[in-house]
Amino acid sequence: MIHEKYELFHNNDKADFFTYLLDNSQSIDPDRKRPMIVICPGGGYVHTSDREAEPVAIQMLSRGYHASVLRYSVEPSVFPASLCQLASAIGLIRENAETWNVDPNKVIVMGFSAGGHLTASLGVFWNKEFLAEQITFAKEQIKPNGLILSYPVISSGPHAHEGSFKALLGEKFEDQQSREFLSLENQVTNETPPTFLWHTVSDMAVPVENSMLFAHSLLKHKVPLEMHIYPEGVHGLSLGTEETQAKGKDNHIQPEVVNWIEMAARWVKGL
Repeated sequence: MIHEKYELFHNNDKADFFTYLLDNSQSIDPDRKRPMIVICPGGGYVHTSDREAEPVAIQMLSRGYHASVLRYSVEPSVFPASLCQLASAIGLIRENAETWNVDPNKVIVMGFSAGGHLTASLGVFWNKEFLAEQITFAKEQIKPNGLILSYPVISSGPHAHEGSFKALLGEKFEDQQSREFLSLENQVTNETPPTFLWHTVSDMAVPVENSMLFAHSLLKHKVPLEMHIYPEGVHGLSLGTEETQAKGKDNHIQPEVVNWIEMAARWVKGL
């Protein structure tokens, strides 16, 4: 496995981009091209969670996929810094697809909580001029082939995780038009990539309505989706296992949800 770190900039804002590339075997398939899973951890746009980073990448590696983790800019950086960094990461992957043995038609972005908002933002804004004007890659180079959204922040409406929008918008948080622009259920089009979502009904931090609103918009625009709603589980479960349990947080172990990552991996294979 090749593990490397890259620095991605938007103006003065820096993101760290970590790649985990599986080696090809001469005796198995020396020319294999694998999907790349780009992971955006959560953290309310205030930090990026370790619990939703490398442990998730390792799970995808074990299923035969390349993986990467984007430690994007957070508060005091504001929109669209992190979005430009994610777009540049996708462009970098496609630029190096041949060298890295990546299937350029299977570059999937996976986001958790606020990282889910970032992931979905690229899904709805990849072809917009405001983004194209700020990066060096063409629109087609930054389009994800699929989105995996884990308990995502989506809506700035009645079911909003207000803290994420405050951190993302900074001084513009008081501007209703800015908040509505980043309420992503309103930005879905028929060019939004296929999407896999999962959430828990008992999530008190980011209500399940966030996923349901996004799913409804996907259905309206005939975008393929798969969604799993679990009855129990706190916010920020990650893998739901001891591996990603925060210290002293027994409620981060939720056996009922651990199958989400296997289902997501099968979904990627079917794209």
